Amino acid sequence: MAINTLQYAALFQSWLDEAMVASATSNWMETNSGKIIYIGGREVKIPKLSMDGMGDYDPDNGYVQGAVTLEYQTKEMNQDRGRKFQIDRIQSDDTDFMATAYNVIEQFQRTRVVPEIDAYRYATIAALSQAAETADGDNGRYARSLTPTTSTIYTELQADIATIQDDVGEDYPLVITMSIATGNILNTANDMTRFLDSADFKVGNLQSKVKSINSIPIIFVPSARMYNSITLNDGTTTGQTTGGFSAATGAKKINWLITTRNAPIALSKADTVRIFDPMTNQKANAWAFDYRRYHDIWIPDNRMSGVFANIAAS
Repeated sequence: MAINTLQYAALFQSWLDEAMVASATSNWMETNSGKIIYIGGREVKIPKLSMDGMGDYDPDNGYVQGAVTLEYQTKEMNQDRGRKFQIDRIQSDDTDFMATAYNVIEQFQRTRVVPEIDAYRYATIAALSQAAETADGDNGRYARSLTPTTSTIYTELQADIATIQDDVGEDYPLVITMSIATGNILNTANDMTRFLDSADFKVGNLQSKVKSINSIPIIFVPSARMYNSITLNDGTTTGQTTGGFSAATGAKKINWLITTRNAPIALSKADTVRIFDPMTNQKANAWAFDYRRYHDIWIPDNRMSGVFANIAAS
């Protein structure tokens, strides 16, 4: 039996991370984690490259010496979340445990884990944008509030695109992440069919067709995942026993986020899957398995210019 549980764990381990990337609307952010050094557990090292600008060339002394610095910032994945599940042996004998457990984990990850990780990433980006906006003197560079309407949404979206491109230029590919509710306003706006197009959006080996504006892909996200602040329920406190997440008190909806594709660095890792057969499980005559996932998102200081958040006015 021990051999079987080890085989099951290995199968689940390889599948969980692949399925996570495939189903999250924020999956494209994980492609930026390729240069991260994953130490193991919760700790990672993120590279930060900085260099001096141009100087005058002197005919006698030649070039002014410049400096290039590559340093690694040690970060921790602050989110450490998980659940334990049991499948009664009567309901699932040894032969069909794998199929039953797969169905349980697949639905759990698709309906509970993915929405929470998406929501955490979007709330983090919005919070960082709003903090940068406050530090910048509320000049509308990193964030602003808006109530979009069918008559204004196109102009307002174009204005935000221009704001970020005025800072980073047009060479950096952008991604627009928009709530489905706001997307409905965009889709029904006057003459929007003239401006909306489709684009190929590739994430690793996955490729899909998405709507675009100015050749910038738009990723539409369920509105429940688009708040500027969320509460992560602990799963044990009264009122939070179902776990998961919810909009924080006083949170506002995110209309859209605009980011350069390389700005957010997201990473999620499934911890070693533990499976206990009914003879090993001390609590019940049931199969038991643990699901645990570390994850987080970062935006390096030198990439904050590539982030903009449009938050609902109320």
